[in-house]
Amino acid sequence: MTGKFEGQKLNFISRINKRANMKTLDQWLVEYSVSHQHPTNKQIHNICVPLIMFSVLGLVWSIPTPELFQNSMLLNWSVFFSTICMIFYFSLGISTGLLMLAFLVPMLVGVYALDSFGLSVLWISVVVFVVSWVGQFIGHKIEGKKPSFFQDIQFLLIGPLWVFRKVVS
Repeated sequence: MTGKFEGQKLNFISRINKRANMKTLDQWLVEYSVSHQHPTNKQIHNICVPLIMFSVLGLVWSIPTPELFQNSMLLNWSVFFSTICMIFYFSLGISTGLLMLAFLVPMLVGVYALDSFGLSVLWISVVVFVVSWVGQFIGHKIEGKKPSFFQDIQFLLIGPLWVFRKVVS
């Protein structure tokens, strides 16, 4: 019974993706991989992409929230932003969404910890963001190809998925 229900659910998601003219997970990963072949660029991405993801969460965390939300870790712009991203990841499949959730939650906890320790989440995030993007562009210079997000902005969400899938495989 569970297998049949799971198959129906996946079929439903597949129909939604086709109607919205969305790419499949495999299509995204194949296209992303085209500009990520050089071993040095891959290594740079393995380091810099998670750091960029963490820094973006920190930057969004730093946006002031309404006073009503300030007593809850879960009511802030970073969690809202993460929820929107997770909708995209779950649209690519349940296992994809769960994988990204497994990496996203510890990052949010890390940003929360920085904030709790009284450290400047904003400045730490700015520095990590800039240094990591410099690394990314060096990697693409070595690769000899432009970053994928110049082709489609959604590749900014595919990069972390591409890295984290390798971590768990």
